[in-house]
Amino acid sequence: MLFTLCVQATPFFVGLMLLELVVGALMTGSPVVMLSDGLTSLSAGMISRLPLLVMRGCELSAYVYVWDHFRLWELPWDSAWTWWLTFLGVDFCYYWVHRFAHEVAILWAAHQVHHSSEYYNLTTALRQSLTQQFTSWIFYLPMALAVPPSIFAVHIQLNLLYQFWIHTELIRDLGPLEWVFNTPKHHRVHHGRNLYCIDKNYGGILIIWDRLFGTFAAESDKVIYGLVFPIRKFEIIYIQLHYYVYLWKKSRAYKTISNKVSTFIKGPSWKPGKPRLGDHVDNPKVTGNEVPHDPNWSLSFQVYVGVHFLLVLWTYHELFESKMVLSQLAILGMTSYVLLTLTSLGFIIEQRPSSAFLETVRCVIMVTLLRYNYLRSPMPLLSVPTE
Repeated sequence: MLFTLCVQATPFFVGLMLLELVVGALMTGSPVVMLSDGLTSLSAGMISRLPLLVMRGCELSAYVYVWDHFRLWELPWDSAWTWWLTFLGVDFCYYWVHRFAHEVAILWAAHQVHHSSEYYNLTTALRQSLTQQFTSWIFYLPMALAVPPSIFAVHIQLNLLYQFWIHTELIRDLGPLEWVFNTPKHHRVHHGRNLYCIDKNYGGILIIWDRLFGTFAAESDKVIYGLVFPIRKFEIIYIQLHYYVYLWKKSRAYKTISNKVSTFIKGPSWKPGKPRLGDHVDNPKVTGNEVPHDPNWSLSFQVYVGVHFLLVLWTYHELFESKMVLSQLAILGMTSYVLLTLTSLGFIIEQRPSSAFLETVRCVIMVTLLRYNYLRSPMPLLSVPTE
């Protein structure tokens, strides 16, 4: 059900992103999305859904298990009270999922993917983590003691779908709604690396939890987006996994078991002698004049990367459409091809010296897969031109 809702929402996502492009260009006179950053965000969104090819979503699977074996009572599915309580419960649990993802380093290693863009637009909403879904399910399990899985499944997806539209700079202020709901104005603060923005505004649909628990901050100074220490990378596997490598190296630098473990379970900026969440003494100073990283790459490269991204996006769509009739080996092979393509395109955007070799290998694999009908062109007439 979760995946079905996501698929059904895809045309609305695409329509809103195109609308943002047009309105943004008319309002500001410049594009709100850079090709390099936008494609990286979309690639992250694609990768985050790949586990669904071989398994059910962790959140729903764990929830159904607890419901089947440990539920204490069953709230009636046809009661309005049940739906309203589930709405509040899911949003409350999301607040704590989100807050822990910022306050526990090993969870931040997954969530930092969503914050790695130095831009703020609707494509940023799709820049999701491959690994966060493997831990977030824990926070929703108490609801499985009473709330039917079907109702929970609807609300958790609606909670995430709501958060798509708040990733924009074009909507400035919504008046009285700002007191209760999470809005673009509030969520811009959450994505900022300004000192007043860090670890603030965790809410999903409602902002009341931040007001209640002291994590609310109003938008004031110009928000500078991205990680405190910007990575300025477009290679998708690196963006997904680099912080795990950083934590491992950081922990190895300490001699005591206590400090090694604390590296993973305390705040991202924690060091020995500092409080649990660390501090921001070592953060680069934000002046407000920072310019987002946008690589200088030729128009021909941009066209090439854009075309091949659309081709792999078609392959990705076909993979999910036909997953029920494909063997596990075929799914693994096509998934590997998608990952290889997104990685190679990231190398080209970054203009790495090894990008030519990797892209040559990828194109050979692509033509081979086309020849043996493991891949299909979007239209039969494009088969030869694609090769």
